[in-house]
Amino acid sequence: MKITDTSDLWWKTAVVYCLDVETFLDSNGDGVGDLQGLAQRIDYLSQLGVTCLWLMPFYPSPDRDDGYDVSDFYGVDSRLGTHGDFVEVIRTARDRGMRVIVDLVINHTSDRHPWFLAAKRSVDSPYRDYYVWRDDAPPKGQKNEVFPGQANGIWGKDEKSGQWYQHSFYEHQPDLNIANPRVRDEIAKIIGFWLQLGVSGFRVDAVPFLLEIPEGAGIPEPHDLLRDIRRFLQRRSSEAILLGEVNLPYDEQVQYFGGDDGDELTMQFDFVGMQSLYLSFARKDPARLIEALRARPVLGSEVQWANFLRNHDELTLDKLSDSERNEVFEAFAPDERQRVFGRGITRRLPPMLDGDPRRIRMAYSLLFTLPGTPVLFYGEEIGMGENIEIPGREAVRTPMQWSDDRNGGFSDAAPSRLVARPPSDGYAPEHVNVAAQLADRGSLLYFIRALTSSYRISPELGWGTLEVIDQPAESLLVHSLSADVGRMIALHNFAEVPVTTSFRLSDEPEGTTLVDLLEASRLALDAKGGVELEVPAYGYRWLRVSRPGDGRVT
Repeated sequence: MKITDTSDLWWKTAVVYCLDVETFLDSNGDGVGDLQGLAQRIDYLSQLGVTCLWLMPFYPSPDRDDGYDVSDFYGVDSRLGTHGDFVEVIRTARDRGMRVIVDLVINHTSDRHPWFLAAKRSVDSPYRDYYVWRDDAPPKGQKNEVFPGQANGIWGKDEKSGQWYQHSFYEHQPDLNIANPRVRDEIAKIIGFWLQLGVSGFRVDAVPFLLEIPEGAGIPEPHDLLRDIRRFLQRRSSEAILLGEVNLPYDEQVQYFGGDDGDELTMQFDFVGMQSLYLSFARKDPARLIEALRARPVLGSEVQWANFLRNHDELTLDKLSDSERNEVFEAFAPDERQRVFGRGITRRLPPMLDGDPRRIRMAYSLLFTLPGTPVLFYGEEIGMGENIEIPGREAVRTPMQWSDDRNGGFSDAAPSRLVARPPSDGYAPEHVNVAAQLADRGSLLYFIRALTSSYRISPELGWGTLEVIDQPAESLLVHSLSADVGRMIALHNFAEVPVTTSFRLSDEPEGTTLVDLLEASRLALDAKGGVELEVPAYGYRWLRVSRPGDGRVT
């Protein structure tokens, strides 16, 4: 690779920031965040180092599933603004060096979508086959895998016709029949519409469910449908990406990249690595994370892993064994109210780590140095907590905390009118907010800014080949990322005691030094290419391998 390649495959070195418009900033005092409020905070996001905004659903919706029950794929929820407001956000973000991607929720619609309303009116409706139906009653005792205990099976009855419609998610979210060519045409039009308004791609919701084709549909290879979507996307915009939610084992995830051809999803979230990371945090031992990193399939140059510590859903632990899951529960969610679906945690990272700034910073340092693209959830940069009084995964979707003013500076509305209530404990806005941290150069906000800055000038982190450097200290992870443009060595101590370590870079030329990007210091290698250094309790180091004549300033 050349340094100029990073602009072609921009997403391999992006800093992605996920936010929900309705909880970000309210500009008109109605208690709901909106697009005009988001536009007012574009400069804040630019200063943070964000290069790609991921907007959660902002479409018209009955809002029974936080907007993922879409009733108009081409619209903007009137509470949040207009298409004009949306375009202004896109234009302003682009001017500040940020692309925007949006949620593509095409597994299902709301049961109030005009397509489904028309489908229910008559079995002869042209929209009937937009959905998946059966004549016979489904087997008794069926469970809903997505929302166990909250959704009743996966079939709902249409009383008028006596038929049953499929809903892999909630009963008010009937599944679309992607085997129907007309549905696929609609999906293409949806993609084309938002691309025309300036977005740079889509985060594709629950991709495996999207490719569940009804029996007898005559489609032998469902992945051909995903390839068709990717080809259409690339025809309309060569820079646009598909960031897929695929919570499957690694060997199955490779299929969703398109195998060796890499012609399906552009990026996928690494759920296996994330869950292994939390088990390593609980054990204060990186062994399980190292195992996951070494098990990661080697990908082609034009696809990528997306790394995250937290997202907008529950922190799922479904890929861990029962005993491993219980370890993480006991360490980070000891209260049953902090758990959901028997598999997930409804807390944000700082409370899980007992507010220990050393552990929190080590965790984010590690996020930015793992091979792949880092994804932040809004509020992570200031260490926001959850509101335990809000049940389920909604607990982490509280309003952004801008100041210690009323409602955390999110809205001037009466607290009773807020779309969600901020926490009232030690993570309340009076204790955790942007304004206070902007005034404190030692704050987490400034630390995250330093990480994004160092990450953006280190493309080997997004492009590099991973090597884990074995260490005698069990608590220490040392890994190397090497690409044509350079090499980085990252060290992370998972334990509460400092460790001294040494390693050798015997393949580096004479005169090579190590530049610590976070401490602005330089370490010399000995005659055999070795170095010895101490890593503090929960410490971290970013060491750039600086070779003679490599042309970098540091």
